[in-house]
Amino acid sequence: MEHVPPPAEELALLDQELVRLDARRLQLLNRRAWLMSVLRPPVAPPPFAAPPARLPAAPFGWGSPVGAAAAPASGASGASGVQNVLLVLGGLLLTIAAIAFTLFSWGEMGIAGRSAVLATVTVAALAAPALLLRRRLSATAEALAALALVLTVLDAYALHAVAVPDTDGLGFAAVSSAVLTALWTAYGLALGRLRLPLPAAVVAGQLPLVLAAWAAGAQAAVFGWALLVTAAADVAVVLWGRGLAVRITAGVGAASTGLIAMLIGLGQSVSADGPLAAAGPGALLLAGAVVALFGAWRAPKEWAVAAGTVAGLAAVAAVGGVLRPGLPWNWSVVVYLLCGAALTAVVRVRVPQPVGRGVLVASAAVTAGAVLWALPAVAAVLLGPVSLLTDVWAGAPGSVRGALGPSMPWPESAASPVVLVLVAGLLAALYAGWDRVRGTLLSPRPGWRVAAAAGAMVLGWGAALALPAVTDVPYAVAVGVELLLVAGLLAVTVRQGAGALGLTALVCALVGAVSAGLLALAAEPATYAVSVCLLVLFAGAAARSKAAAVQSVLAGASVLCAIVPVSAVGASLGWSAPHTAPLVLVVPAVTVLLGARLRVAATALTLELTGAFGAVVAVGLAVTDAPFLALVLALCGVLAAGTAVRPDRRPVAGYLAAALFVTAAWVRLVASEVSDPEAYTLPVSVIAFAVGYLRRRTDPAASSWVAYGPALSMTMVPSLVVAWVDPYWLRPLLLGVAALVVTLAGARFRLQAPLVLGGSVLALVGLHELAPHVVQVFDALPRWAPPALAGLLLLALGATYEQRLRDARRVRESLGRMR
Repeated sequence: MEHVPPPAEELALLDQELVRLDARRLQLLNRRAWLMSVLRPPVAPPPFAAPPARLPAAPFGWGSPVGAAAAPASGASGASGVQNVLLVLGGLLLTIAAIAFTLFSWGEMGIAGRSAVLATVTVAALAAPALLLRRRLSATAEALAALALVLTVLDAYALHAVAVPDTDGLGFAAVSSAVLTALWTAYGLALGRLRLPLPAAVVAGQLPLVLAAWAAGAQAAVFGWALLVTAAADVAVVLWGRGLAVRITAGVGAASTGLIAMLIGLGQSVSADGPLAAAGPGALLLAGAVVALFGAWRAPKEWAVAAGTVAGLAAVAAVGGVLRPGLPWNWSVVVYLLCGAALTAVVRVRVPQPVGRGVLVASAAVTAGAVLWALPAVAAVLLGPVSLLTDVWAGAPGSVRGALGPSMPWPESAASPVVLVLVAGLLAALYAGWDRVRGTLLSPRPGWRVAAAAGAMVLGWGAALALPAVTDVPYAVAVGVELLLVAGLLAVTVRQGAGALGLTALVCALVGAVSAGLLALAAEPATYAVSVCLLVLFAGAAARSKAAAVQSVLAGASVLCAIVPVSAVGASLGWSAPHTAPLVLVVPAVTVLLGARLRVAATALTLELTGAFGAVVAVGLAVTDAPFLALVLALCGVLAAGTAVRPDRRPVAGYLAAALFVTAAWVRLVASEVSDPEAYTLPVSVIAFAVGYLRRRTDPAASSWVAYGPALSMTMVPSLVVAWVDPYWLRPLLLGVAALVVTLAGARFRLQAPLVLGGSVLALVGLHELAPHVVQVFDALPRWAPPALAGLLLLALGATYEQRLRDARRVRESLGRMR
C-alpha cells in the first residue's frame, strides 16, 4: 500500500518543491547568462574602466567552470539575505511609526480624519500582500502582512479609546482578541501562501477565554477551565491545522495552557479538605487527562509518550485527590501510590504503543516519588547508630529509637514501610509475570527482569529495616531483626552466587551487618553477641559459597567481624589500647594459618589482606606506647615471616618481614633511650649478615636486599640518626668509614643493597659534617652570589643535559643489573 499524506502535509510538500524549482530556475538563468556572455564578442571597455574579470572556459559542453556554479548560488543567497534584512527593517520602522502615530498624534486630528487614516492604512496593508503574491514578491508580502496585523491591533486600541472609552478594558480586550483571532484566521486561509497570519491567529487565540475570566473576576477553578478549553482548541489545531508553523505554535500553546490548568487543579486538589471539595479539581484534572490522551492518540511517537505521561499523572492526581481527604499526609502517599500502580493496567488495554508507554512512565514516576519519600526512614536506621561511636557501651536503651538519635521524625514516617512493601510487591509481580508482560506495551529488555527482582529485594529489605524503628520496638528485638535480615540475605547470596541477585543480596548483607554492628555498640553484651553471630554467619556463608569472588568477600567480612570481639575483650578486662594490641594480632595469626590451607587463591589472598588490616589496627592501638609498639611490630614481622615461607608470598612478605623487624628494633632502641645503639644493633647485624651470606650461598639468585639489607640497615640507620645529633667527631668518623667500606664492597661484588645503603649513609654523614662550614661560607658570600651560582649551575646542567641524561640512564642500568 502506498502512503498518501493528509492534504495539509501534501500542500506543505508541494510548497517546498516549488521553492526548490524556483531556486533551480534561478541557477539555470544565471548559467544561461554566462553562456551568452561567452558566445557574444567582447565589448571594448570604456577608457579608464577596470577590465572585467574573465571566467575560465568550461572544460566540457555542459560543465560549469570552477566556481561558476557556486557563484550564482552564493550571489542569490546574499541577495536574499540583504532583501530579508531590508524588508524586516522597513516593516519594523513602519510598525513603530504606526504605533507612535496612534499613541501620540491621535489627538491632533478629528474623529473623521482619524478613522479615515487608520481604515485606509489598514485596508491598504491588508490588500497589498495579495497583489504582491501575484507578482511572486512573497518576502515583501510577508513584511506588509506583519504590518497589517499590527495595524489591526492598533485599530482595536483606537476603537476602544474613541468609540467605547467607558467599557471595561479587560472585557474589551477579550472580545478584541477573539475578533482578531477570527480575522487573522480568515485572512491567513484566504492568502494561503502567507506564513505569518495563521500562527499569529493561534497566538491571539490563547487570550480570549483567559481575559474573559479575568474580566469577570472568576475564581481559580474558572481560570483552570478556561485554560483547559484553550488547550483543547490548540490540540485540535495541532491535529488538523494547516502548515508546520501553525502546528508547532499550537503545540507550544497547548503545552503551556494545559500544564498551567493542571497545576491549578493539582493545587486545589491537594489543599481540599474533603471529597466534595476535591471533586471539582478532580474533574478538571480528569478533563485534562482526556485532552492529553486525545492529542496523544494521533501524535508522533515522542510527543505521544509525553502526552501519555501527562495524562497518567493527571489521572493519578484527580483520583488520589478525591480519596486522600481525611488521611494524614504520610498516608496520602500510599493513596497516590495505589493510584499510580493502577495505571499499570494499561498493558491489558488496546492503545497505541507510545500512549501506553507514556502512561507506564507516569506510573513509574509516581512510584519513584513515593520511594524517594520513604527512603529517609531507611537511611536513618542505617546511619543513626553512628552516633553511638562517641558513647560506646553507655547502656541499652529501652527502645530502638533511643539508639538511633533524634535525626528523624518517626511519627510522620509511619507509612514508609508500607510504601516500600507495595513497591517491592509491584516489582515482584513484574518479575513473576515476565512472560505475560514481555509481548505487551513494555517490550522490555531481558536485563529488566533481573533489575526488577533486585529492586524488589532491596526495597523489601529496606521496609524490614524501617519497620522496627517506625513501630518503636524494644532494642533487643530490633537487633535480632537486623541479624535475621543479614542471615536471610546471606542465604540468598549463597544460593544465587555471583549473579545480579546474589551480588545485590551480598551488598545489602554487608550494609546491614555494619548497621547491626553499630547498633550493638550501645551495650557490651550486644556487642559480643552481634559480632560473634556475624562472624559465624559470614564464615558459614563463605564455606558454602561456590563463587570465588563472593567467597572472597564473605571471608574478608568474617575476618573484620572477628576483629571486633577480640578488641572488645581488652576493653572488658580494663586494658589500655596498647595492652590490647597484641591480643588483636590473634586474628592476623589465624588468617595466616588459614591462608596457607585454603585452596582457592583469591579467597586466601583476601583473607590474608583483611588479616593485615587487623595488624594495622593493632599497630594503631599501640602507637602511643613505644615498648608495646616495638612488640607489636616484631610480632607482625613474625607473621610476615611465616607468610614468606610460602613461595608465592615470599617476594612481598619477605621484604615486609625484614622491614618490620628492623623498624621494631629501632622503636625499641628509641623507647629505651639508648645513646649507643651499636652495642645492641651490631650483634644482631652480624647474625643477620651471616644468615644472609648463607642464603646467598644456597641461592645465588637471591636479591642482596633480602640477604644483606636487614643486617646493614639494622645498624647503619640508628647510628646515622644518633650521629646527626652527636656533637663529637668520633661516631660520624667511624660511621663514615664503615659506610665507605660497605659502598666499596657493594661496588666490588656488584651488590645493589650495600652500594645504595652505604652510599646514602656516606653522603648523609658527609653532608652533616660539611653543613656548618657551608653555612659559614654562605654567610660570608654577598647576597647576589648564591643566585648567581645557582644560575651558573643550571646553565651548565642545561648545556650538558643530554649527556647527564645518558649518564643517569647508564647508572640506572648498572644498578638494575646488580643483585
